[in-house]
Amino acid sequence: MLTLDIFGFKALWSPYFLLILLAVIAVYFLITVTFRSKFDDSEPLTKKQAGLFLLSISLIYAIKGSPLDLMAHLMFYVHMISMAVLVLVIPPIFIFGIPVWIWRKLFNVRLIHSLFTFFTKPLIALIIFNGLFSFYHIPMIFDRVMQNGWLHAGYSILLFIVAIFMWWPLINPVPEHQRLSGLKKVGYIFADGILITPACALIIFAPGSIYATYSDPAVWAQVMSLCVGPATFAGLNISGPELFSSMSLIHDQQLGGVLMKIIQEIVYGIILAHVFFEWYRKDQADSEKELKQTLKPSVIE
Repeated sequence: MLTLDIFGFKALWSPYFLLILLAVIAVYFLITVTFRSKFDDSEPLTKKQAGLFLLSISLIYAIKGSPLDLMAHLMFYVHMISMAVLVLVIPPIFIFGIPVWIWRKLFNVRLIHSLFTFFTKPLIALIIFNGLFSFYHIPMIFDRVMQNGWLHAGYSILLFIVAIFMWWPLINPVPEHQRLSGLKKVGYIFADGILITPACALIIFAPGSIYATYSDPAVWAQVMSLCVGPATFAGLNISGPELFSSMSLIHDQQLGGVLMKIIQEIVYGIILAHVFFEWYRKDQADSEKELKQTLKPSVIE
C-alpha cells in the first residue's frame, strides 16, 4: 500500500494556503488588539475569543491545507469528515471567536446588514444550507465540482458562508439580532437534522459507488492532478485510490455517510444542550427579576 509521502511537501501541507491563513490571523489581532482603540465602542479581546478564533483557523487549515485534504481525494469517508467539520464544527467556533463589537461594526455596513437580515431568517437559512449541501452531493454535481479547482474552492467557501447563516439564528452573540426563543431553537435544531438526512441516506443506502471521483480512474486522475499539480501527478504513475486503502468503494462510501450523520448528531446534541441551559438561565433570571419587582412594593410599605 502506498503512502502519502509520494505526493511531496507542497501537496501535503499547502504552504501558500497556510500563509493566507496566517495573514488572516494577523489582521484579526491588528483589529482586535493593536488598533482597537481607533474603533468606537470597542471592547478588549478576551482569551476565550482569541482561542476560539485560532481554533477555527487551525481547523480550516487541518481540513483544507494539511494531509487530510489530500486524503479526502483518496477516501470518501475522509471527505465527509472534512465536510462535517467545515459546516458543522467550525462555523459556531468562528462566530464565538469574533468579538460582538466587530459583528456590530459589520452590521453597520448596509449590504452586510441586508444579507444577514435576509439569509439568517430561520426558514430561509435552513432551506438554503441544506439545499446547497444536498445539491453538492448529487453525484453528477459532485464529480463536476471536484474536477474544477475554482469550482471546488468556490463551493467550499459558499457552503461555509451559508453554514454561518444557518448557525446564526441559534448561537449569534448579538442580543439585538436574536430572533428565536428557547423552544423555537429546539425546533430549529430538529428541523435541521431532518433536512440533512436525505443526503446522508442517499450516500449510505446506494447499492453501489455513486461518485466517479473515487471509482472512475480517469476522473480520479483529473481530480488528483488538480490537487497535487499536473507535473507531480504525471510523474507518479498511479492508477487509483485503491492503492492507498484496503477498504472497498461501497464500504468507504457508506462509512462516509454514517460518519457525517454521527458527527451531525453529536454537534447538534451539544448545541441543544447549550440552548437548553441558556434557556434555563434566562428563565431563572426572569423569575428572579419578577420576584424582586413583586417584593419591592411590600418592602417600601
